[in-house]
Amino acid sequence: MKVVNDERIEVLDWSPWLDLDKDNIANIAQSEGVYKIHADMKILFIGSSQNLRESLLGCLSDPCISKAKRFSYAIIESADKVKEQLLNEYRNKHNGKLPSCME
Repeated sequence: MKVVNDERIEVLDWSPWLDLDKDNIANIAQSEGVYKIHADMKILFIGSSQNLRESLLGCLSDPCISKAKRFSYAIIESADKVKEQLLNEYRNKHNGKLPSCME
């Protein structure tokens, strides 16, 4: 377990980085979780969803995310809360900025 802001959260078990395409997304469970999308070694988007497969398929039509190459995900409960923690970590490492497709 990891302690963040006096709360315990699970350590995320991230998938390997996968190519961002319909075939890879089709193999993902329709479960709650968080995901990261990147291109050129930069995180473009951090998301959470009650249905990972549905949300990632929706990302394919987003103009900003269309330049993305890969994604990674973790199945976890309380995904929205975990997403906020991931965004806080990102902001702390990048001078308060959000990933480029979230600004």
